[in-house]
Amino acid sequence: MARDPESIEREIEQARDALAATLDQLSERANPQKLVNNAKTSVMAQLSKPKVRYPLIAVGVLVVALVARKLIR
Repeated sequence: MARDPESIEREIEQARDALAATLDQLSERANPQKLVNNAKTSVMAQLSKPKVRYPLIAVGVLVVALVARKLIR
């Protein structure tokens, strides 16, 4: 059974609108600046935890001590 051209045009327009919305969502998700900001937020959240912060401080102090020792000798 043949469909009328108006209903086909409506379906095409709906499909076009759905595709445009999907492309907008994908471009928003793939925005490099947004990805960088999300990564920064995630790293800062992890670094603010005492389980991560204090061992990193200890490693930093150890590296500074080793470099100072190497320079003094």
